[in-house]
Amino acid sequence: MSSLTTDQGIVHYEVYGRGRPVILLHGWLGSWGLWQETMGYLGRYYRTYALDFWGFGESGKKRETYDVQDFVSLVDQFMEQLGIVAAPLVGHSMGGTVSLSVAIQHPARTRKVVVVGSPVHGSSLAFPLKLAGRQWIARLLFHMMWTFRLGVRIASPFICKDPRFPQMMDSDLTKTTVQSFLLSIASLRRTDLRPGLDAIKIPVMGMYGDRDNIVSPKQWQPLLKGVPHARIVRWEKAQHFIMLDTPQDFMERLKNFLDDEAPSND
Repeated sequence: MSSLTTDQGIVHYEVYGRGRPVILLHGWLGSWGLWQETMGYLGRYYRTYALDFWGFGESGKKRETYDVQDFVSLVDQFMEQLGIVAAPLVGHSMGGTVSLSVAIQHPARTRKVVVVGSPVHGSSLAFPLKLAGRQWIARLLFHMMWTFRLGVRIASPFICKDPRFPQMMDSDLTKTTVQSFLLSIASLRRTDLRPGLDAIKIPVMGMYGDRDNIVSPKQWQPLLKGVPHARIVRWEKAQHFIMLDTPQDFMERLKNFLDDEAPSND
């Protein structure tokens, strides 16, 4: 377990392996733990970092804002403090939105970007997630957290096939605060990256599950429209957590993309 102190709070991260750096970013309500299997695989070939955004996992939670832009700043500061000049960014869900934002705002930081079930614009979020960004609903859920956690457990088979998923999410939910819960999803709902996508010239891969019911599985379309050179990979039977639903195929495709110097569409 490692951490560093930024001017906006403590950042917890884990690191595994040797070689060129790769940075993994989790989604809303998640933590670095969702990447454990991926880290074990990539760590054989790359020095793999997985961090917790402020407000989630073991990172600091004493902030007034938890916007997508705050997490872009976190990635920039994280890389600066560890002396990582540039690296591929791999982001799941909200983490992919952050990865694309870093590529747009800090192009020198990013060698490649991989987004996994990520929204390009916030209107693609499932209706319950949009509701969670409303203050009164977020506070109600937190006052009835046991009910919310039970609901997540019941809904888990419709979100992810991995039998470990309910316990993983339950653990991560206990580490959030009402502010990080509310403000991050509200910011993600307002985000629209489409106007800036044409500035991205580095290799990009979008990975989407056709059965995703958290983020519209058709978000590969605006990604490809904005970044015509992007490589798109789709899984007919995967849901939102592709790295858990079909781990071996996911990890192999991810590594091949990281290794490949000449990206193309699948």
